[in-house]
Amino acid sequence: MNRTLLYTVLLFAFMTATGYAVYFYKQSQLTDEKIVEAMLSENDFPEYHFALIGEEMNHDYWRLVGQGAEKAEGSYDVFVEYEGPKRSNPVEQLKLLDMAIKSKVDGIIVQALNEHFTPLIDQAVAQGIPVITIDTDSSESMRSAYIGTDNYLAGQLAGKALVEDTKGEATVGIISGSFDNAHHLQRVKGFKDVVEEVEGIKIVAIEESNISRVDAEEKAYQMLSEHDNITAFYGTSSYNGVGIVAAAKSLNKQNDMYVITFDPIDENIQLLENGDIDAIVEQQPFEMGLLSIKKMVENINGEPIQEVYHTDLSIIRSSDLPNRNRQQSGSL
Repeated sequence: MNRTLLYTVLLFAFMTATGYAVYFYKQSQLTDEKIVEAMLSENDFPEYHFALIGEEMNHDYWRLVGQGAEKAEGSYDVFVEYEGPKRSNPVEQLKLLDMAIKSKVDGIIVQALNEHFTPLIDQAVAQGIPVITIDTDSSESMRSAYIGTDNYLAGQLAGKALVEDTKGEATVGIISGSFDNAHHLQRVKGFKDVVEEVEGIKIVAIEESNISRVDAEEKAYQMLSEHDNITAFYGTSSYNGVGIVAAAKSLNKQNDMYVITFDPIDENIQLLENGDIDAIVEQQPFEMGLLSIKKMVENINGEPIQEVYHTDLSIIRSSDLPNRNRQQSGSL
């Protein structure tokens, strides 16, 4: 190849490379301009950034809370950062609450499990971050509102259902989700205040499950072994019913055992259909999540809101399932 041809080829290659470089440079500039424009556009970013801190991410109940909040995102100009421990852990929740305060979010929605949440809630409010409690209240704090179950009333409803279904004759064991968490304490108190007024009902044992189906089964087994006259169980947490039924079956006592527990998670509904669980206290976690976002936006915008919003409660028995299934499928 002579030098002229070689130089021609090299010059062509150089010009081609230069052309591509210029093209990609311009495209890069256009892309950068679009990114900057998007970053500066108010329409592309939510107006508010909220932190939602739940009890346990790997739990059907709290998934529904998150789904309710997510649905509200579509109706209000907000971004909801939903966080929580993988398994119930108040210390980790407190850390997440502290992080949300330091991140200077526009609003915080938190389950206030115990008195340790009160100082941090007050700290957030003092820094101009409004707080709404959900599922479990901190009534002594500076929170703007509480949205969730009236847990004392929920315990009363469970007690009345047990009295009715057992015709006022039962020896009862109680599995509480926790001896420290405020909402479980209220559920036990409401239940006791009802059944202790009935002469034929006697509570012989109470244990805690630490929000764990394994612990619930172990504690129920222990209670049945120590009190073989137990004829009924009350569980204050979603997985307590599952643990109670497993313990009763292992001791061949499931046919003679009345069980009432909380929340219509799939496992509990299946046990209700099979006759292993007799009644379920139904809460409204989806509504809690949705309403918490709505009320937080109204609060920030200066609209008046109530101090307490109690969501609906009901008792589900097996006789309620056919109508419930029709409603869920869209039939009337």
